[in-house]
Amino acid sequence: MRVLLLGANGFLGRYVADRLLADPAVQLTALGRRDDSDVRFDLSSGSPGALTRFLDAVHPGVVVNCAGAIRGSARDLLRHNTVGTATVCEALRRSGCTARLVHVGCAAEYGPSQPGSSTAEDAMPRPGGHYGVSKLAATELVLGSGLDAIVLRVFSPAGPGTPAGSPLGRLAEAMRRAMQHGDHELKLSGLGVQRDFVDVRDVARAVHAASLSAAQGVVNIGTGRAVRLRDAAGMLVRVAGYAGSVLELDEPHLGTGHVQPPYPDGCGAWQQADVRTARDRLGWRPRIGLEESLADIWMEAACRI
Repeated sequence: MRVLLLGANGFLGRYVADRLLADPAVQLTALGRRDDSDVRFDLSSGSPGALTRFLDAVHPGVVVNCAGAIRGSARDLLRHNTVGTATVCEALRRSGCTARLVHVGCAAEYGPSQPGSSTAEDAMPRPGGHYGVSKLAATELVLGSGLDAIVLRVFSPAGPGTPAGSPLGRLAEAMRRAMQHGDHELKLSGLGVQRDFVDVRDVARAVHAASLSAAQGVVNIGTGRAVRLRDAAGMLVRVAGYAGSVLELDEPHLGTGHVQPPYPDGCGAWQQADVRTARDRLGWRPRIGLEESLADIWMEAACRI
């Protein structure tokens, strides 16, 4: 099976590439903006015609789209996440390769959820920020394309290489600074936020499974269990062997009386995935627990002390 991977240099894309390369039946070609890609191409500025010609030449059976941006202005996010996906869909429609499209979406498309609830794929998306809006628009383009396509809505990915701007990445960086400077008190805010953290290596397994399946539509990829950042911080203290104390700072409040979440992902204070569809249609379940993910995140952070 020949697979074309878009965005192979990103956090998720690197692990997807590793997973696909481990399958002896897969012939992988990586397309991206960086020089170390097999083929250099910018989806946000390249033409659908140019990508169509490449598809017709390579003739992949599966196209995996991990490309995009997680931060930037509204215009940048729209260009990289939405326009880039539009280019992929249009090129696939024009191409004669009839490839299956596996598009990686995100839980930010749903927006905030009711505390205690599990978000299923039929929930009404109400993204709370520019990133979620740009990713939701991309998903709608894929679903309306008429292609053989599946969208994996990934909840909060974690594991080695976790971006420093993510909740767990920020925790690890704060811990690293405290230990490096010999601080006996670690001051953290926003620890009441709860997220469904799924290891990036499990996400890569889900992408591989989706590539081999016939499932279409939206499928959630998470663990089905929300974890409070306060509890994640406690796990990190244990795996890091931090002997100091953790001081939880007061969270800023909005005029409405709601707590302002410290991580501007537009997802509010709670998100938890309903993962029954992934189990039933992909045969996928998460395997790596949060403590193992945190241990691997800390291993990378500790190397910088």
